[in-house]
Amino acid sequence: MLFRQRLKPHLREKIRVGLWPRRSWARSVEYFKKRVVRISATPHIIALGFAAGAFASCTPFVGFHFLLAFAIAFLVGGNLIASAIGTAVGNPITFPFIWATTFKIGAFLLPETKSEFAAEQLSHEFFSQSFDTVLPILGRMLIGAAPLGIVVSVVCYFAIRSVTAAYQKARRRRLQQASGLSVRASSTDGVQAAK
Repeated sequence: MLFRQRLKPHLREKIRVGLWPRRSWARSVEYFKKRVVRISATPHIIALGFAAGAFASCTPFVGFHFLLAFAIAFLVGGNLIASAIGTAVGNPITFPFIWATTFKIGAFLLPETKSEFAAEQLSHEFFSQSFDTVLPILGRMLIGAAPLGIVVSVVCYFAIRSVTAAYQKARRRRLQQASGLSVRASSTDGVQAAK
């Protein structure tokens, strides 16, 4: 392969780069932005796909975000590639905030059972508890994920649609200018050849 790395990174290196980019966070954000705006589709379809991925990232189904994003994007008519990129909204930096927010919203929306759970249940013994104890916590997170996911996906939709529309408009203008220059250059060459 022409652009493949010569030395494949080890699993530890992949995890490190996933948690902390090699160059900078700004460069990583710029990379994802360019990946999204260069997709060949309308800004509306790209934004729908990205919003589907952002919504999926707000759910507690870690490991299934891609599949959920693909399903949502398929249902709403969004771009599947943009939905995969949109799942980057949920990452190791944002997951603690997303999970805490979804739990708080879920506890607020289910106030009748709010007193059953204390903060101690989210301690280090969380994973050693039985599924019956963990299920209500995940239920609250799932209920809280819906409003948070809607807000995040609406914000992402309008942001991505405006950025993509601006990029595609500027690209069309550059292509028109380039084709105008080539038409003028070929016409001047024809005039000079006739002389």
